[in-house]
Amino acid sequence: MKYESFCPGQVWLDTEGKRIQSHGGSVMYLNGVYYWYGENKEKTTGLDEVWHWGVRCYTSTDLYNWEDKGLIIPPETEDPRSSLHPSSMMDRPHIIYNKSTKKFICWMKIMDRAGSQTETVMTADDILGPYTKVREGLKPLNMSAGDFDLAVAPDGKAYYYFERVHSETICADLTSDYTDVTGYYSTHFPHSHPPYVREATVHFSRDFRHYLITSGTTGYLPNPSEVAIADTWHGPYKVLSDPHPGDESRTSYHSQISSIFKVEGKKDLYVAMADRWVPDQMDLKYDEYSKMYEKMFHPEFKGKIDFGKKIGEDSKRNTSIADYVWLPLRFEGEMVYVDWKEEWKIEDYE
Repeated sequence: MKYESFCPGQVWLDTEGKRIQSHGGSVMYLNGVYYWYGENKEKTTGLDEVWHWGVRCYTSTDLYNWEDKGLIIPPETEDPRSSLHPSSMMDRPHIIYNKSTKKFICWMKIMDRAGSQTETVMTADDILGPYTKVREGLKPLNMSAGDFDLAVAPDGKAYYYFERVHSETICADLTSDYTDVTGYYSTHFPHSHPPYVREATVHFSRDFRHYLITSGTTGYLPNPSEVAIADTWHGPYKVLSDPHPGDESRTSYHSQISSIFKVEGKKDLYVAMADRWVPDQMDLKYDEYSKMYEKMFHPEFKGKIDFGKKIGEDSKRNTSIADYVWLPLRFEGEMVYVDWKEEWKIEDYE
């Protein structure tokens, strides 16, 4: 079938009629073509240890219809110790281009079953690969690094926004080749524990202002998002409010934003890409399960709840059926909103 509009939350098929498998993804625009890449969950059922099956990429010229270009980073099935083994909890690949080295650099968050989180960094000469590992087991700034985003300034300097696990958000300068951090960083949004700690950090800039949209920390279960704004890359960032107006479930429309991109040729159209990780549990409300996370991580209950067990239970989800929620941003003063739309078109914007 051929799509002529976006229908957030509905099953989205590629040009071959198969479910698009590009979760926790991002979009890059190159030479008139959009590239959408993300976690390939096609073999993840929740019944075994397969967390991912590499990084998949799709291309489009209209943003509605996507052609499968296959695995740009395949899983390493023969080495159980590899960060790219299917049982490794690889999340949120982000790719940026370095004009100086003429390399595409991909960072991936890796979490093991014990909860330790590191980064794997790979480079390629083409966005579609092949990619070569340059770092594995990287602990940026010697911190346990969770969900993140990468951003490149007009002058070529790059920044890495990440969750210092269960603590705060970090903005770190990247080295000139974008494969490591320099050591310079700033801290933001400190919280004592989940569900309040900010994760799924997304950066975008507009009119020389910097925006960070973050999620709370409740595993695959959705929660309220939060907008913050600053005048510089390192802030300070001023926290505003939840960008999802009228969302009574307080679940960011039952989704979690993974990236925001500006549509080429449009005056002021930014699109928020989000995953609906649990489409089969749309009746859930944040207020019903946030208390569980509060107790799980509050110092008063420390040691009384098996964190490892909870992580194991939460990972047992059939994320191959996760859907996508793509919505346009609306700006009002310094605040940004993500309005719900059952269907919308790019052509309706200037």
